[in-house]
Amino acid sequence: MDVNEIRKNQILDLEIEGYSSEGVGIAHTGGRAVFVPGTIPGECWEALILKAPATGPVYAKALRCRKESAERIPADCPNYGRCGGCDTRHMSYREELRFKLDRVNAALKHIGRQSVMAEEILPSLDTDRYRNKAIFAVGNEGFGFFRPRSHQIIPVEDCLLQSQLSIRCARTVVRFMSSVGVEAYDEQTGRGRIRHVFCRQARSGSDAICCVVSAGGLGDKTALLVKMLREACPELTGIVLNINKTKGNTVLAGDFYTLWGRATILDTLCGLTFEIAPQAFFQINPPQAERLYRKAVEYAVEEQPDLVFDLYCGAGTISLCLAQSARRVIGAEIVSQAVDNARENARRNGVENVEFLCADAYEAARTLAERGERPDVVVVDPPRKGMSREAVEAVASMAPERVVYVSCDPATLARDILHFQGLGFSLQRVTAVDMFPRTCHVETVVLMTKNRSEMKWNHTKYY
Repeated sequence: MDVNEIRKNQILDLEIEGYSSEGVGIAHTGGRAVFVPGTIPGECWEALILKAPATGPVYAKALRCRKESAERIPADCPNYGRCGGCDTRHMSYREELRFKLDRVNAALKHIGRQSVMAEEILPSLDTDRYRNKAIFAVGNEGFGFFRPRSHQIIPVEDCLLQSQLSIRCARTVVRFMSSVGVEAYDEQTGRGRIRHVFCRQARSGSDAICCVVSAGGLGDKTALLVKMLREACPELTGIVLNINKTKGNTVLAGDFYTLWGRATILDTLCGLTFEIAPQAFFQINPPQAERLYRKAVEYAVEEQPDLVFDLYCGAGTISLCLAQSARRVIGAEIVSQAVDNARENARRNGVENVEFLCADAYEAARTLAERGERPDVVVVDPPRKGMSREAVEAVASMAPERVVYVSCDPATLARDILHFQGLGFSLQRVTAVDMFPRTCHVETVVLMTKNRSEMKWNHTKYY
C-alpha cells in the first residue's frame, strides 16, 4: 500500500508486531507504524483508522480479531479502556511480564546503547487489589477516575486495583453528599465542595485512614460525614479533612484537620516501621517494594561498605534498609519535610548509623567533599523524569566504586546510564520489578561500577 493511501476512517487488516512503551499494539503498513490499543503481538485485526497525519504514527481502533493470541484473556473490568487506570487486562500476566521485560531491554538497547540486558523481572505476588493507596476523583455523578488526557471523570462502582475498604469509603462519601446536598467541586466554575477521596491502608497491621478532600469546610455536616464513614467502614482508624483551595486537580494541598482518630498510619517495610501521613510518599505495593529494595541492597553491598550515599532519599526507606548492611549511610533529599520524616523514621527504628541532609546533588557532593568523605556506593532513586546531567556529574565527582540506580521509567534510566558511561561507569547488572501489575509501568534497579582507570576522587570540582 502506498503511504498516501492511509486515511482516516479507512478499515485495514493489520498484523500486530510489537508493543509501544505504553503496551499498545503496533502494526506496520505502507511504511508507517499503526498503533492499535488492546491488541497483542501475533494477532491479526480488522482496524478502523482514527488518525492518519501526513507524517508520524497512525492510530487505529481494533474492530474484529481475525487471529487471536493464546495470551489473550477476557478483560474482567467493565471500565477497562475507559478510565485509564489499567493497560494490560486483555493479556495474561505472563504476557504482561514479557512486555515489561522487553520494554526495559528495548530502552537499554536503543536509548542507552547498552549490551547488558535485564536478567529477570520479579513478578508481583498480587495482581489485583494490591494498592495500599487509593485516590478517587469525585463528581456529582459519583466517584471514579479521569479519562486519559482529560479532566472528565469516568464513574466506577469498583476498581480491581484498589482495596475493598477504599471503595466503601468512596461510596460512603458520595452517599453523604447526596443525603445532605453537598455538591462536587467544579474545576471550571470553582463551585462545589468535595474534590477527592483519598484512602491509605497498612498492609502490615490494621491502620487505615480516609482523607476527604474539599474546597471548603463542611460546617455542621461534618459530624454526619464522620458518623457515616465510621458505620460503613469500621476498619478505619482515622478520618481527615483536607481543605484544598488550589486551582486545577492537585489532590492534596492546603490544611489538614483530623476529624476522628489518628491522621497517620503505621506500616512496615523490610522489617522497619514507618509512620505515614496522608501527604507523605510511601510505596503503594509494599511486598514488591521490599523485593525491589532487597535487590538494591544486594547490588550495593557486595562487602560491607564504609559509607553509602543515598540521593533522592525521600522519607529514608532505602537509606534505613541500607543501614542494616553498611557501616554508615548518608541520605540527601531536597524536600525538607521528607528529611524531617526520614530522621524521625530513623529514631523510631533505633537506627543510629544514618544521617540525613537537606540538599540537592550538587550541595550534598560539596558537603561530603568538604568533610573529606568519599562514599563507596551511591544509590539514586530519582523521580520519573530521571536525573539532570548536573546530578549525574555530581555523583560521578564522588568517584564511588558502585552506583545503584532505582528507576520508575526505563527511557530516562537508559538516558542517564549513557551519561554515567561517558563519565567512566559501566553497566553491570539489571533487574526489572513489576510494582504496578495491570498497568504499563515497571520499576528497574541497575548496578554500575566505576572503571578502574577512572578511580580518582575529584576533590576540587563540585557540580
